[in-house]
Amino acid sequence: MKTAPALCAALVVSGCAGTSVVQTSGNTAIVTARAAPVCGGVGAERVAVREAAIETIKAGFDKYIIYDAAAQNTVTATQMPETATTMGTINGGMLNATTTYQPGPTIYSGHHSQAFAIKMFKTSDPAGANAVDARTTLGPEWPKLIKQGSLTTCT
Repeated sequence: MKTAPALCAALVVSGCAGTSVVQTSGNTAIVTARAAPVCGGVGAERVAVREAAIETIKAGFDKYIIYDAAAQNTVTATQMPETATTMGTINGGMLNATTTYQPGPTIYSGHHSQAFAIKMFKTSDPAGANAVDARTTLGPEWPKLIKQGSLTTCT
């Protein structure tokens, strides 16, 4: 399974996630994230959480609460056809044969998705006392993430 890190690195470079946001009111939005099979459901969730934080800041708020969520997994694994090769020799009327079996590759398709309905708050709003701080969620690199725009990786 040494190819998994290389595959992950290739997908991170090429972009294995995407997001969309629908503003539903002045302080609410629906954030949807899709992630490649290699990201898993947790990867889609991680992208949706970061996108919720980014959108909160972009909308001029500081904190958010996830008040509804939905997830979907359409990932499938398909085993491609295998090959078998039989080689033999005849020695004095006896057949010695060896069969080599080579399983076909496994192909993964589909995606993981996560959707959050969020309500956003200003720091001074007492209704948001238990809300998640968007800047803390994004970490010290938050200005860079805001400038970057839509997320394309699940890491």
